[in-house]
Amino acid sequence: MTLKSNLTRLLAIAMLAGSNFILPTASIAQEVVRQDDDIKQMVDQVSAKNLEELVRKMVSFGTRHTLSTTTSKKEGIGAAREWVKSEFEKYAQASDGRMKVEMDKFVVKADGRRIPADVEMANVMAILKGTDPNDDRVFIVGGHLDSRATDVMDAKSKAPGANDDASGVAMVMEMARVMAPHKFPATLIFVAFQGEEQGLYGSSHLADRAQKEGWNLVAMQNNDIVGNSYSAETGIHDNSRVRIFSEGIPANETEEQARLRKTLGAENDSPSRNLARYMEMVGEKYVDQLDVVLVNRTDRFLRGGDHTPFNKLGFTAVRMSEMNEDFDHQHQDVRKENNVQYGDLPEYMDFEYLKKNTGVNLASMASLAWAPAAPEKVGVITSNLTNKTDLKWAAPSKGQKPAGYYVLMRETSSPTWEKKFMVKDTSVTLPYSKDNYFFAVQSVDAEGHASLPVLPAPVR
Repeated sequence: MTLKSNLTRLLAIAMLAGSNFILPTASIAQEVVRQDDDIKQMVDQVSAKNLEELVRKMVSFGTRHTLSTTTSKKEGIGAAREWVKSEFEKYAQASDGRMKVEMDKFVVKADGRRIPADVEMANVMAILKGTDPNDDRVFIVGGHLDSRATDVMDAKSKAPGANDDASGVAMVMEMARVMAPHKFPATLIFVAFQGEEQGLYGSSHLADRAQKEGWNLVAMQNNDIVGNSYSAETGIHDNSRVRIFSEGIPANETEEQARLRKTLGAENDSPSRNLARYMEMVGEKYVDQLDVVLVNRTDRFLRGGDHTPFNKLGFTAVRMSEMNEDFDHQHQDVRKENNVQYGDLPEYMDFEYLKKNTGVNLASMASLAWAPAAPEKVGVITSNLTNKTDLKWAAPSKGQKPAGYYVLMRETSSPTWEKKFMVKDTSVTLPYSKDNYFFAVQSVDAEGHASLPVLPAPVR
């Protein structure tokens, strides 16, 4: 049972038992929250007012349907793309030349389904170049710019797409604004995808490009439908939880990887799932009154998102989405029926909630980008019968040298890491049985920024 579930259970018992009940605090694991001042300052700079203004500006283009006009300067996907590009260029002025803005255009051929004729699409990207020439790591955060009405082929009707997914693009833009002045050893890419509603075309294009160009893409954070805190049908108002979806077994798992997974029993420990855990741990450290809920599914039923093409090519990628969706204001024509307003309008969003979710993404991306690269050749020695665990690894071959390493540990039944040991060397012996726990190793710098965890492979 995790610390969260333990604490919830104990608090419930306390309420039932009355005021004389004393919590057994010695049995609850405690860790001092250590915040990085620069990350905290960036999270505090995220503005709900800015996020709302960005969303309302995107709504003002009438529709951002992928097949809408690209010639008008006031409406349609073409005008929206140019506006995002111009905003990115404003943010880039604070980067001392390190942020470059790119309109990555590509042609999608007619498919007889949601693309009736060949169409030119474009991803709008702000690329904040890393400062360490020996660090080739890339981190991506994205949301999709295109919108839709009820009919996915309706390119003319009003389709404000405030929450789906101007919320995600506004998040990406606000992150680019706040992070542009800062220097990171690794490269950060902020992207507004096109073509999500028509078939994940923009993200598929970028994932293919990353593979063909050999990017060392460490993590992709997709944000889609992240700005509403009201649940249709149930009437729940909840601005204190957000979901992160992640794949379990990697989509392109090789036979060798499958054998290792079965040996370790690591069906719940894919790289993407450990990215989700990382975002939970870091996000909750910097964002108050928010519980990051890990959903052990790639996405919701019958639906997908822009992280999926990255997963299919073997990249580590997750999706953040609000805890409870409001389907009266998603994929709906703007209209009024029986005194009920339908349509994806900004009036039905919660921008303070969107600010929190932006903070989770920003803190995670900054922490990863400032951290050293992950350790290499992580192994657990299995040649001896012992009730201890011997781990060894190698320092990352590129980028900054770690100040040390975190060895993470949890029970096999636990969804999240429960213990953390600081190790200065590249090996350690722990007084816990390798048969009873999961372990992982992170590189860490002097300020406590940690890489993604790496599970050990058995070695003799």
